[in-house]
Amino acid sequence: MTKKFTVETTENERIYRVHARGRDVIGNRILNKGTAFTQEERKSLKLSGLVPPVISTIEEQAARVYEAYRSQPSDISKNVYLTSLHDRNATLYYYLLTQHLHEMLPIVYDPVIGDAIENYSHLYRRPFGVFLSIDHPEDIRASFENLDMGSDEVDLIVASDAEEILGIGDWGVAGIEIAAGKLAVYTAAAGIDPTRVIPVSLDVGTDNKVLLADPLYLGNRHPRIRGEKYDAFIEEYVSVVSELFPQALLHWEDFGPGNGRRILEKYRPTHCTFNDDMQGTGAIALSAVITATRRIGGEIGDHRVVVFGSGTAGIGFADQIRDLIAAEKGISLAEASEQIWCIDKQGLLLEEMEDLRDFQTSYAKPQSEVADWTEDGDTATGTGYSLLETIRQVKPSILIGTSTVPGAFTEEIIRTMSANCERPIILTLSNPTKLIEARPAQVIEWSNGKALTATGAPFDPVQFNGVTYTIGQANNAMLYPGLGLGCVTVKATQITDGMFAAASRAVADLVTENNEGSPILPLVDDLREVSRTVAEAVGRQAIEEGVARIIPDDLKKSVRREMWDPRFARYVAV
Repeated sequence: MTKKFTVETTENERIYRVHARGRDVIGNRILNKGTAFTQEERKSLKLSGLVPPVISTIEEQAARVYEAYRSQPSDISKNVYLTSLHDRNATLYYYLLTQHLHEMLPIVYDPVIGDAIENYSHLYRRPFGVFLSIDHPEDIRASFENLDMGSDEVDLIVASDAEEILGIGDWGVAGIEIAAGKLAVYTAAAGIDPTRVIPVSLDVGTDNKVLLADPLYLGNRHPRIRGEKYDAFIEEYVSVVSELFPQALLHWEDFGPGNGRRILEKYRPTHCTFNDDMQGTGAIALSAVITATRRIGGEIGDHRVVVFGSGTAGIGFADQIRDLIAAEKGISLAEASEQIWCIDKQGLLLEEMEDLRDFQTSYAKPQSEVADWTEDGDTATGTGYSLLETIRQVKPSILIGTSTVPGAFTEEIIRTMSANCERPIILTLSNPTKLIEARPAQVIEWSNGKALTATGAPFDPVQFNGVTYTIGQANNAMLYPGLGLGCVTVKATQITDGMFAAASRAVADLVTENNEGSPILPLVDDLREVSRTVAEAVGRQAIEEGVARIIPDDLKKSVRREMWDPRFARYVAV
């Protein structure tokens, strides 16, 4: 099979040596330049008469498509329009996205991508990515070989089995959308080359009865496969991609908590891999805690932490703050975990509980610790010790919400916490917006302006007592694109805890304002600069820990050189 093009990168430009001709050029989302082809390119690539005669710059084309985007009647229509643009002209899509990142990020990713995923089989368009079925594991190798990509031509692969997408649950084959959405953010925020990435759907079935009953559903029509067959499927996937693309970063997205942690722990020691829900969410939340602690004064180790929602994201955050407490105080992980109280549907996690997940056990408290507590049963199961009782007894300085239980942080909870803590840190990280534990205006009002807060979804500034509070968004997009860029730049063999800690500190270091009401995280508008900074910190840490294949003479220059710029390349017909 002859490649349609190859890429040559010089110090000053990117050149595509193009084998395709005519409709094969304009029909390819990577090669298509719309009306930007020069007269020489039109002749040599046999495009004469196939595009309008006017030659337009990328800026002119972007103005046209932005006008069309703005005319769309709804957010989901805007998502569909942008996906269509990506399918026909990827460079123009990324140029538009980077120019309007703050406006469009919620459209191409959270929260609107949730609507697109729920309607995936009904809005199906040109496929993008690799679809793997547990019913046909023998096709895994052929599926990747069909991409016709060389062993050194893939930097990043995002895979999802879609068991727990955002806050909307199990959506089967539609997990390809979350993988593609993540890759769009990687490119827009950090300049990961979109020609060197692969989104993957790991279709193991679905337990979503709505999908199974939908005659238009495009995925496997059976319940989720678990156990040995599932593990063998994942193992074959990892084995094949590691052999075919040995330098690729493997990103796991929206797996159920049981599988997500187990998979990560199995492959993390031997592969460059991470789980964004477990590690990315925790790392960006940790950045907010670092910034808030600097503003308040004191040390991370001074905090008492309550995590409400002890699934993948919640325990991932607990792990990272535990690690930082242990490092700062020079104590063991077990000792550091004593400063963290985790609550799930059955209430405060206790050692005696029979339904604890394996990853929750290190945070379970002994029954003796709650001997004089009131078991009020205000939990999802109607038993156990509630969030309010935990707040009363623990008197925490940090409260984290990763529960997807809307309104869980009530006025009584916020006021009780604020009465026992001079400057509480309250992070409501659940998304989409409708699932948030408390809106920032409520947190600020009920704490009488004392709380330092950040959210998982975007919110407008809040006015309270004459102060404007800018709400920082604990968006994983602040961290994982730069993490990926750093790994790609130095060709990391692993992603260590130290690399995540370096990323968290790098994000926190970008918050320089210390005024009342100023955010405790950088604004999303600054994502490219954030990603560069994170990538440099991650690359340095990887080199220090000996997990970098490449040690650049000038890391900063190497990071910038690695960032793909959404501009049309020069084409040479071959």
